[in-house]
Amino acid sequence: MWDPLGVKLIADLDIAKLDFWERPVSERHEAFAWLREQERPLFFAQPKVPLARAGKGFHALVRHADVTEASRNGAVFANSPAVTNPEPPKWVKYIYGDSLENKDAPEHTRLRRIVSRAFAPRMMARLEEHMRRRAEEAVSALAAAGPGDFVELVTQTYTTHVVCDLLGIPDADRPQVLRWVRDTVEYQAVRSDPKGMLRHAAKNTRATFGLRNLVIRLGRERRKEPGDDVISALAGADVEGERLTGMELGAFFLLLVVAGIDTPGHTMSHALALLSEHPDQRELLLSDYDRYMPGAVDEIVRYASPITQLQRTVTAEYELRGQRLAPGDKVVLFYNSANRDERVFTDPDVFDISRGPNPHVAFGGPGAHYCLGAHLAKRELTVLFQELFTRLPDVRLAAPPEPMVSTFNNAIRRLPVTFS
Repeated sequence: MWDPLGVKLIADLDIAKLDFWERPVSERHEAFAWLREQERPLFFAQPKVPLARAGKGFHALVRHADVTEASRNGAVFANSPAVTNPEPPKWVKYIYGDSLENKDAPEHTRLRRIVSRAFAPRMMARLEEHMRRRAEEAVSALAAAGPGDFVELVTQTYTTHVVCDLLGIPDADRPQVLRWVRDTVEYQAVRSDPKGMLRHAAKNTRATFGLRNLVIRLGRERRKEPGDDVISALAGADVEGERLTGMELGAFFLLLVVAGIDTPGHTMSHALALLSEHPDQRELLLSDYDRYMPGAVDEIVRYASPITQLQRTVTAEYELRGQRLAPGDKVVLFYNSANRDERVFTDPDVFDISRGPNPHVAFGGPGAHYCLGAHLAKRELTVLFQELFTRLPDVRLAAPPEPMVSTFNNAIRRLPVTFS
């Protein structure tokens, strides 16, 4: 706890331990505020976690300047072998495929050049019509059900259909895709519970294999008979003689499950919760939606920081804010802390949709690994809430959100809502 001088006892502050992330949000913010005031990044030993690779620990990068410096300097701060903390076992990538986010140049450059076709302006323009129809369907489902869980009734189905529309997943496969997505989300929800992780590991493995193999199968089909969809574009892509393998295509879809379905869905839940808890900001948004929504999206992702942290591996001798780092050392970029850095954001704990400038790092910070799907995520949220507030203008929380305890993302398991 805090002593009378307001100094946090180190023995009681260990952001590497899973039980830290079960603490109330206010306590976690206080802990990171204290960490930002330290002279240099502190080191935290890595606890043992089931289904993870043992590691000695990491230095916590909690200031905005530290996170942006590491993000820009990919030559020293590498994404390989894995950005998740703790790291999965080495055998995982040989079974599931190695994600784009776990690679560095030149391999990352090659893959990003190919998969960027998924987010080309033509693809995004074609997706806009589908997105609006999916938003109408999701809000209609909520309206028909009456008060209920916003996560189950709206965000999971909406974001899943948007990504399936983008990729060209057949309608017949979508109910199974949604079940698989829910299984992967449920697995993430028990990261702080070792026994729960083991219980859900088998279900998550089946879901991950199912998602990967579905896209590999569709990729083979689209190479023979291409359509106007992303799987066709990626399966048949030939950029300077390069194309995605079946395993790479499957791994890209698994990344989209998190980056295009899971994370945007949680962001939408945070958005509704924040706008319910801050009625003045909701009123301001609805006074001129087109004017304020772009800033509202940036403030929502800054304030909520849906992805809490990602890891980097040091590849060369380096000094960061007085801390000497050696090759092989691990650093963890805490986006939730950088997005509340008092040196960058005035009144960082205040939710203000008119905030400007807003240089948040919620999409991964600057550099080669800035989120490819950032524009898609923003449009998903903008389109859904325009439909939601047009059809159900007084939709609001019916009970406090039920958080999903996780070391990786700031997620909401259930969000009870009501409306007239």
